[in-house]
Amino acid sequence: MVILSWGNQSTIMEFVLRGFSSIRQLNIFLFMMFLVFYILIVSGNLLIVLLVLFSHHLHTPMYFFLVNLSFLEIWYTTNIVPKMLLIIIAEQKTISVAGCLAQFYFFGSLAATECLLLAVMSYDRYLAICQPLHYPFLMTGPLCVRLAASSWLCCFLLTAITMVLLSRQTFCGPNEIDHFFCDFTPLVHLSCMDTSLTETIAYATSSAVTLVPFLLITASYSCILAAILRIPPGTGRQKAFSTCSSHLTVVTMFYGTLIATYLVPSANSSQLLHKGSSLLYTILTPMFNPIIYSLRNRDIHEALQKCLSKKPGFLR
Repeated sequence: MVILSWGNQSTIMEFVLRGFSSIRQLNIFLFMMFLVFYILIVSGNLLIVLLVLFSHHLHTPMYFFLVNLSFLEIWYTTNIVPKMLLIIIAEQKTISVAGCLAQFYFFGSLAATECLLLAVMSYDRYLAICQPLHYPFLMTGPLCVRLAASSWLCCFLLTAITMVLLSRQTFCGPNEIDHFFCDFTPLVHLSCMDTSLTETIAYATSSAVTLVPFLLITASYSCILAAILRIPPGTGRQKAFSTCSSHLTVVTMFYGTLIATYLVPSANSSQLLHKGSSLLYTILTPMFNPIIYSLRNRDIHEALQKCLSKKPGFLR
């Protein structure tokens, strides 16, 4: 442990991530399981990105936003899982303060971006189902690029505000974080300075990028459901619902795990249970997203069959 003395206080220069030290006897099993999950996440999301890029009939707004989401999921888990694997198998639990802050910054930025992208995707489905005749003129290519780019830029800038405030904190011990990655709450608890301003701004920004998109998603799907119920029973209603079921499932999984992790009072649950709920949105949700979007998606199936039959360069 690296510590610098400053006056009567000792400033910490690195943290110790405890990970899953309470169940150390399962280290080999956890390492193999999380490694398999990580490979599935990267390969599954990368496959969707490549299929959309190399399949001309998938060059539509819905799949453009799906590529953004899949690309995000790759970096979202890469920011956390490799370090977690080192903690489990190699006992490399230390992480510098700068490295910890950087991990938190990318985690917060990418999680917030996912919230906005899910809201944009729900708006896209709203236009496609509720205003089908105007959809090609409303959801244009330039608008898709602006919506995606603004989602990324806005969230990275908002998280940077919290990041700057957090980086100005002095951490004076203890230096142990009982988690497998650097989250906001454990870092704040290790600060020996007044964190009220940092916590207030972090709460305000996180609420803005989670609750506002959630309300937009709820409003969009309320309109979509009303429009679907007005369709006469038959293939038309089923087709309309199937185009939204995948996205609605992903939204439910993502927000459900966030609520289970951050809104359930920690006093009523153990730290191990909190880590388990954190695994849901850092590993399981990114792993299931490609499966959910491709399981009942005829366009993805056809694109995959064409790529396999042609054996293009990127699949050889």
